[in-house]
Amino acid sequence: MRNDIDGEVALVTGAGSGIGRAIAVRLAELGCDIVLVGRNAAKLQETAAMVAEKGRTAHPMPCDLTDAEAIVSLVQEVRETIGRLDVLVNDAGVMVRKSLEETTTDELDAILATNVRAPYILCRECLPLLRESSAAEIVNVCSVVAHEGYPMQSAYAASKHALLGMSKSLANEVYEQGIRVHVVSPGGVRTAMVGEARPDLASVPMIEPDDMADAVEYLLTHRTDAVVDEIRIHRSTKAPF
Repeated sequence: MRNDIDGEVALVTGAGSGIGRAIAVRLAELGCDIVLVGRNAAKLQETAAMVAEKGRTAHPMPCDLTDAEAIVSLVQEVRETIGRLDVLVNDAGVMVRKSLEETTTDELDAILATNVRAPYILCRECLPLLRESSAAEIVNVCSVVAHEGYPMQSAYAASKHALLGMSKSLANEVYEQGIRVHVVSPGGVRTAMVGEARPDLASVPMIEPDDMADAVEYLLTHRTDAVVDEIRIHRSTKAPF
């Protein structure tokens, strides 16, 4: 069964580029109005133009997701200016490619603030709005490093393990309220962040941002009695499982 999400409102973080932009544009194609969140206002405007081309309304809302008070204010703005929210996609993320010994405390704190604390606060602040939706969904973009400990990614792996654990607990807290929490865990996606952190992957086939949008589309448009908690995606050149 395929469900229609036309007319719903989705908030997507990291919407200025890469996976977040691909998801935002795909949800616009499916009929959603999109709250676009990210640090770079110019990039958000570029995504907003793409959303407008699909005939939907974009609400660019620049926000520093490392600022807890800014996140609270962002959600309040959504309530005051839009008045509803049906879908929350936490995509924004940062990483460094360093050994644990080389990673500074400031770098660790920055990664945890963006990759864990921001989605935690966004979920918390958005729950009252999501409860008002007839079919609320939260999608947290995680990573295969939440399941595997790759070298030179200790801080990033710590953040994604935390995000996965948070998602599991939240899913159990809210499923009886009709809110579904999903996780999408990809391997190497062709984005600027991965390009900088893993230049060794530049010449190999990679997951594309549209592949991630496909996964999110499936989760949101197949709301049946069957529930998919997590989708894991790996590169075609990566050994299965």
